[in-house]
Amino acid sequence: MARETLYEEAADWLVRLQSEDLDEADLLAFDAWLATAPANAAAYDAALRVSNEYGSNAQAVRKALGERRVRPARLQQRGRFYAAAGAVAAAVAVAVVVVPAMTPPPAPAIYATKVGEHRTVTLADGSRIDLNARTRLTVTLARGERQVVMDEGQAVFDVAHDARRPFLIAAGDRTVRVVGTQFDVRRRDGRLSVTVTRGLVEVAPNEHGAGQAFRLHPGQRLEHVEGAQQAQVSAAAPDQALGWRAGRMVYRDQPLSAVVADLNAQFAVPIRVSDAGLAATPISGVLIFDNEDAVVHRLALLVSAHAVRSDGGVTLQRNGTPGR
Repeated sequence: MARETLYEEAADWLVRLQSEDLDEADLLAFDAWLATAPANAAAYDAALRVSNEYGSNAQAVRKALGERRVRPARLQQRGRFYAAAGAVAAAVAVAVVVVPAMTPPPAPAIYATKVGEHRTVTLADGSRIDLNARTRLTVTLARGERQVVMDEGQAVFDVAHDARRPFLIAAGDRTVRVVGTQFDVRRRDGRLSVTVTRGLVEVAPNEHGAGQAFRLHPGQRLEHVEGAQQAQVSAAAPDQALGWRAGRMVYRDQPLSAVVADLNAQFAVPIRVSDAGLAATPISGVLIFDNEDAVVHRLALLVSAHAVRSDGGVTLQRNGTPGR
């Protein structure tokens, strides 16, 4: 496909994704178009960058290059968008020879929670982030994209729709990319999980990782161990991902070590596991974070262990192992 035609297609998609009557069928079609060829995603990214740089100047660029007709198959009935799509396509076509004006980079904002603390943040673009305990995020709202670096923790993202500025979350060796949706991201102790409750989410390796990219739909959950190429996708109910906001966590075949990491984010007294075999024990069930002693007791029953208090913390030991 000629580069000019590819840019026009990218511009068509940019306009369509900003339409008020955007529906799930449009999102699925866009998803399929992106997956057709790497050049499609590159052209769309270029359209986003140039559109944000030129803004209202795109019409002037289009006029300088001559009139250009754009004929998107799905947009014949949306004539009011033709001029906008053509302007963006023209701007992209000359982006290689025009240097955009330099503007100071936006200042990043750091949001963090302590042990046992929950916090809700509303960003300037209207997106909302619910931070679980012991979570640290760095947010940068640039003109071309919205960026989040998740150092550790867990958060639910309710992202405001903005096709001109994708929402990117860097979490270890993976990047989560969305336009507008709701999903949960958990990153603790080298393990990443992404659960989608609304919209479409792409999770792909970044410059620090390798492996396959995945596009997740509502009700899907991706789990990944940082440093590995593989990732697993499974079905997940919304309450499994969002239950922590109501003071409970839902687990399905999660290792005891992951459950303990969640508890250590909620409670001040550290919890440890006596051996690697016990730490790998899979957990399925619901834990209510009401009182640390009660939670530890219920957890110990699930794994046939007992709790021993020592050295300012709590250690879970297998039943039959003498306490210290």
